[in-house]
Amino acid sequence: MFAVHLVSFFFSKLQEDPTKKVDRFLYSMCLNDGQLSDISARFQAEMKKGLSIESNAAAAVKMLPAHVRSTPDGTEKGQFLALDLGGSKFKVLQVKVREGTGIRKGEVEMEEQTYPVPRELLSGRGTELFDHVSKCLKDFLHEKNISLEKKHPLAFTFSFPCEQSSLNKALFLNWSKHYRARGLQGKDMIQALREAIDRTGVLALVNDTVATMMTCGFDDQHCEVGLIIGTGTNACYMEEMRHVDLVEGDEGRMCVNTEWGAFGDDGALKDYITEFDRDVDAASSNPGRQIFEKMVGGMYLGELVRLVVLKMAKQGLLFDGCVSDALRTKGRITTANVAAMEEYKNGLKNTRDILMDLDLTPSPDDCIAVQHVSTIVSFRSSNLVAAGLAAILTRIQQNRNLRTLRITVGVDGTVYKTHPQYPKRLHKVVRRLVPDCHVRFLLSDSGSSKGAALVAAVAQRLASQRQKSLSPFTLSQGQLQLVKARMRVGLEAGLRSKGPSAIKMLPSFVYHRPNGTERGKYLALDLGGTNFRALLVHFKKGLQQKTRLYHKLYTIPLEIMQGTGEDLFDYLAACVSDFLDYMGVKHAHLPTGFTFSFPCEQTSIATGTLVSWTKGFKATDCEGHDVVNMLQEAIKRRNEFDLDIAAVVNDTVGTMMSCAYEDPQCEIGLIAGTGTNVCYMEEKKAGDVETEKMCINTEWGGLGDDGSLDDIITPYDIEVDKQSLNPGKQRFEKLTSGMYLGEVVRQVLLDLTRGGLLFRGHVTETLKTPGIFQTKYLSQIESDHLALLQVRSVLQQLGLESTCNDSMIVKEVCGAVSRRAAQLCGAGMAAVVDKIRENRGLDHLNITVGVDGALYKQHPHFAGILHDTAKVLAPQCNVTFLPSEEGSGKGAALITAVQKREGQNRKD
Repeated sequence: MFAVHLVSFFFSKLQEDPTKKVDRFLYSMCLNDGQLSDISARFQAEMKKGLSIESNAAAAVKMLPAHVRSTPDGTEKGQFLALDLGGSKFKVLQVKVREGTGIRKGEVEMEEQTYPVPRELLSGRGTELFDHVSKCLKDFLHEKNISLEKKHPLAFTFSFPCEQSSLNKALFLNWSKHYRARGLQGKDMIQALREAIDRTGVLALVNDTVATMMTCGFDDQHCEVGLIIGTGTNACYMEEMRHVDLVEGDEGRMCVNTEWGAFGDDGALKDYITEFDRDVDAASSNPGRQIFEKMVGGMYLGELVRLVVLKMAKQGLLFDGCVSDALRTKGRITTANVAAMEEYKNGLKNTRDILMDLDLTPSPDDCIAVQHVSTIVSFRSSNLVAAGLAAILTRIQQNRNLRTLRITVGVDGTVYKTHPQYPKRLHKVVRRLVPDCHVRFLLSDSGSSKGAALVAAVAQRLASQRQKSLSPFTLSQGQLQLVKARMRVGLEAGLRSKGPSAIKMLPSFVYHRPNGTERGKYLALDLGGTNFRALLVHFKKGLQQKTRLYHKLYTIPLEIMQGTGEDLFDYLAACVSDFLDYMGVKHAHLPTGFTFSFPCEQTSIATGTLVSWTKGFKATDCEGHDVVNMLQEAIKRRNEFDLDIAAVVNDTVGTMMSCAYEDPQCEIGLIAGTGTNVCYMEEKKAGDVETEKMCINTEWGGLGDDGSLDDIITPYDIEVDKQSLNPGKQRFEKLTSGMYLGEVVRQVLLDLTRGGLLFRGHVTETLKTPGIFQTKYLSQIESDHLALLQVRSVLQQLGLESTCNDSMIVKEVCGAVSRRAAQLCGAGMAAVVDKIRENRGLDHLNITVGVDGALYKQHPHFAGILHDTAKVLAPQCNVTFLPSEEGSGKGAALITAVQKREGQNRKD
C-alpha cells in the first residue's frame, strides 16, 4: 500500500513541476561542461584549419584577416562618415574624432540616421541595393548641411563575410541573415560602393564584429576580442601574425574575423544538432549553411521555440493537445518574445500573453513549460557562444604562452543587449570553461559604426604620420623643373668661371671618341670608391667583339683611404706590381690609362691635380697635387717596373668612352653608384679650348654647395651632411648616390621609431649606428619579388626586430628616398641633354648616355624612374641609356689607344 502511495506521490510531483517534462523532451539541448569543452576543442581545430593556407579553402570557419593591425592610441582626429549595413537596420553616421589630449570616452561625437531597407532590395539586384545606400548617404549629407562637393573619408561596416587583401579591398563571399541581393558574389564591395557614391574616399571596410572590438578598445586597451550576438553571431580577435598564412609577415598581430556562424557547415556539430535545428535549417533561405548561427542567432531563437512548442502540443504535452493555426505559422514567435518570456518578474505573465496572442488557451503549467522551453533554447545559445569564446581565449593564451590571461571582450547585438538573462549566463559559463582567463565583458555603447570610424581614423593617422616623414621626399614636376633649371645655370656658370664654382666643369682634354680602328695592348688602372682595379686590354683587328680584357680587383682598406697620400699611392703601386706579375707583363712597359674618379683640374690629358676627395676618401697631402706624378713616384719607390701613363681619366669619361666604342652616338657618360657624376662632349664655342668638341667632366655632385638646393633638402639630409667627411660639400651627390642613400634611410627610420611608428618605438643601438644601413639594402628591400617576410629577414641581419607593418613602412621609406634620388638624376640629365641640343641649334636631339654604377645597375627601379623623369623634362630629346659592360677601366684603355691613334695620324 505504501508503494502505491509513493508512486502517486511521484506522479503528483511530476504534474506539479512542468519543467521536468520539458527537460526530458529537450534533453539533447541541455549541454553539460564536458560537452561544451568538446565543442570548444572542435572549434579550436576549425580555427587552425581556417588559418592555414593549405586547408583554408576547405574550411567551414574561414578565419578572414581583417587587415586591422593597430588600435586607437589617442592621437586620431578628424571627421568621418560611416555606413552600417548588415543587420536589421541601415545607418548613416557622421563621426567626429576630436583633437586634443587623447581619445577618451566622450571625445567622439556622432550623429546618425537610420534608414529602412525595402524588402524587395534584400533579394533584388546588388546594384540597386548600393544605389539605395548611396541615396540615403546623400540625403544624410543634405540634411546635415555637409557639402556634397567635398571629398569625405568614409568607413563602411559590412556585416557579411568578405575576403580582404587590404582595409579598402574586400571580395564578397556570401550573404547571411535575410540578405539575398544578386550579382555581388566575388565582387569588391569597396568598388561597388565607390561606383554608387561619387565623392567619398572609402578608407576602410570593416566587419561589424571588428568594429565592435575597436569601439570597446577605444575605452579599454585590453579589448582584443569582438563578439556579436544579435540577428546573427560572429567573433573576431587579435591573432599572432605568424599563424595568419593568408597575409605576408610573421610578427605582430592582426585582427581575424572568424565568421564562426559557419561552424558546423562541414558536419563538425552533427552530433549536437537536434531535429528542431534541422527543421529551422531546411526552412531557411540557405540550407546547410551558417549552422552555428542558426543554433545561436536572434534570427532563429524564436523559431526554434515555436517548433518545440508546436511538437509538444501535437504530442499532447501542452495545451491539452490543441494546436492553433497561428502556432503553425513560421515566424509567429520572435526572439523578442523569447526575451520577454524570460523576464525576471513579468516572465510568466508575458508568456501567457504571447500564447494567448497565438490563439491558445494555456494553463499555468503550460506557461511554466513554455517559459522553460525558451530558457533551454536561449541557454543553449549562450552555452554555445561560451564554448566558441572559450576556444578563442584558450588560443590567445596559448599563443602568448601565458599562465593567466587578462583580456576584455567587446560585445554588441540585440540578443545580448535585450535578453535579461543572456549576459549573466554567458559570463558565468565562459569563466567556468577558462578559469585561468580574467575576462571582462564590455558592452559597445555606440555600436559598430563608431568602431568603423575609428578603424578609418587609425588608418588615416598612420598614413598621415608616415606622410609627414616621407612627404619631403616627394618632388612635384615644378620642383623637378627648378632642379633642371638650377643644374643648367650651374653648368653654364662652371664653364664661364675662372674661380671656384659649385659645378666644376673640368676639361678632360679628351677630344676624340673611339672609331673602331684602335689596336694593341694597354694597361688600365681604375681607382674609384672602395675598390682598385687593374686591367689588361687587348684591342685586336676586326670587330669590337675581338677585344680581350683581363682584370683583377683589389679592396682598399679604410685606414689606407683615410691615411697618408704616400701610403695610398704605395698601396696602388703594390697592387699594380701584383697584377703585372699575375699577367706576366711586368717588363712590357705598356701604355697606361689611369681612371681616377675624383675631381681633378687638368692642363693636359696626362696630368690631373686633385681638387678634393669625395666618396669617403681623406688621404692627406693629395689635394692640390698631380695624381699621375704621385703614382709615378710610388712606382719609382718600388723600383720593380715602369709605366707610361699616357692619360688620366675621370671614371665618368672612361664610361662614356667605353660605351662610345659600341655606339657612335654616345656623347654623355653617367655614373650612378657610390658617387654620381656626368660628363659630355661640349661644343668649342662654350669652352676655352680651341677645338671642335671636348669632353667636360661636370662634377655635378657639387650642385647645391652654394645653397641652390636648400628648398628641397630635408632635415634628414642635413643630418647626413653634418656626419659626413666633407660637410657642406657635394650636396647633390649626398641626395643621389649610393654612399649616402642608406644613411638617409637610417635617419628617417630613426625619426619614425622615436615617434613610435616603427619597431614598437624601441630605438636600438644598431639603429643609432651611422653607416649600418647600406644602400645595397635598398635594392634588396625594394625588389618586386621580395616578400615582406624576406624584408624582415634583411632587417633582422641588422639586428632590427620588425613586424609585418614595420617591414611595409621600411619598404615605403626606401622607395621614397631612392625615387627622389632617381628623379634628381633625371632632372640633371634633362639639363645636360637640353644644353647639348641648344648648343647645336637642333629642334630634336638623338643621343646615347653611357652608364655605370651599382645604383643604376642593381636597384630595381632607379633606372626606370631616371629615364622617365629625363623624358618628361626634356621632351625634345630622344635619350638612349647604354649600360657599360666593362666600366671605366676599358674606357681609360680606349682613351690611351685613341691618343696613340691620333698621335700616329698627326705624324702621318
